[in-house]
Amino acid sequence: MNKKFTLVIAAQTALIILLFWVLVHYAKDEYHAYNEAQEEEVATPNRVNTNKGSTVVLLSTEAQVQSDIKTTPLQTSEHQSTLNTLGTVINIDTLIELRTRYLNAKANANIAHAALTSSQQEFKRMQQLNQDNKNVSDQVLLNAQAIYKSDQAKLEAAETEAKNIRDNIRQNWGDTLAANATNEINNEEFKKLLSHQNVLILVSFPLNASSHKANKNINIYPTGTSINYTKATLFSEAPLANQTIQGVTYYYTAASEKLRAGMRLTVQMDEDANHKSNSKETGLLIPNTAVVWYGGKAWVYKKDGKENFIRLPISTEQPSKDGWFIKPLIIQTNDEIVTSGAQLLLSEEFKYQIKNENED
Repeated sequence: MNKKFTLVIAAQTALIILLFWVLVHYAKDEYHAYNEAQEEEVATPNRVNTNKGSTVVLLSTEAQVQSDIKTTPLQTSEHQSTLNTLGTVINIDTLIELRTRYLNAKANANIAHAALTSSQQEFKRMQQLNQDNKNVSDQVLLNAQAIYKSDQAKLEAAETEAKNIRDNIRQNWGDTLAANATNEINNEEFKKLLSHQNVLILVSFPLNASSHKANKNINIYPTGTSINYTKATLFSEAPLANQTIQGVTYYYTAASEKLRAGMRLTVQMDEDANHKSNSKETGLLIPNTAVVWYGGKAWVYKKDGKENFIRLPISTEQPSKDGWFIKPLIIQTNDEIVTSGAQLLLSEEFKYQIKNENED
């Protein structure tokens, strides 16, 4: 009886183990099939590819409407030839320090001068008394003379120090800035520099651009940005050349609102100031809203067909108040350029790059 019962229990156990194994075996296949289906459902369509070395973003018409992608056909326009160059916002801490040292040296010279006047008078008085029947001793006269000579040396040292500092300022900052820095009463423009209402800008013009040196106003903006122009006013000639650009240098001043020391600037002459050049060029004007910056270069997206957008580089050698003027080379008249949503297309490229890196 017990033996038969044991056999029944063993058979049931073996059956349960077999059924469990079958269940696991078939469930594993279904589990993998389910995961593959889920991956297919969440996979995003490939919207980025390359064509002849250029990046192409594919975006459906519906997605373009949802993302507010807008394009504008380019029209031929004329551009007044202007002088473009570079500038740098200068840190004037060294100038302020030299000014402080100079004023201190001048104050010391004034103190020394007053002491010299007093000791000179005292020496002459002692000398007169000594000559008048030795009313004062020779030793007293010698002491008065020593104080007088010491005050003379102090005055000469203070004046020499002030002169050397003034010459240092003139050598490194020019006559105009030196005259202002060594004067306690300054003009309004220099006061604005000291109070950081304005900044000092070093601009280098090409050596063959001497006809432009008298221009009082120029337009400036931080290099590589689409910030609107700021007007800068001529302050003086600069005695030192720009270390990176050969040319004639001048100092300009501009409001400090968006400018910081060390900032690189793109400089453009006012069109009305550049009156000696009447030459005009024909080309295409790329609006600021169409330009995106990537890898230190300016790019635009050209619409190719209904759903393709090609990223193309543009030249920034000829900036204008509304964008950049280019010659019709890889971009032609009537090409449709994205003027709204270009940054979104660039972001779509980045998403594609990140996806590929994750897959690798």
